[in-house]
Amino acid sequence: QVQFVESGGGLVQPGGSLRLSCAASDNIARFTTMNWYRQGPGKQRELVARMRYDGSTYYVESVKGRCTFSRDNAKNTLVLQMESLKPEDTAMYYCNVRTRQEDYWGQGIQVTVSS
Repeated sequence: QVQFVESGGGLVQPGGSLRLSCAASDNIARFTTMNWYRQGPGKQRELVARMRYDGSTYYVESVKGRCTFSRDNAKNTLVLQMESLKPEDTAMYYCNVRTRQEDYWGQGIQVTVSS
């Protein structure tokens, strides 16, 4: 079982920035995909960003150019850097790591964008 220590959420004004971190209890290099999802109020959970084992990344259209997904293998940490935040970015953000047989989720980090 993989566990996570998450940090970096909070309340930020529109246009502000946040850095979400998710430190795993296992070697993240063994996972085939690493993901950030979010679920806003009254909305379904959606994929925000994905990184594959080879380092390639995907971003949902609504965050392209504003978010950067990175990883620190030495610290087993996933990072989502978010810039130019908008009220519609308000959501609970979840880190997720997977192999074919495994699927682990963080408990969630609340991000609220409001003036």
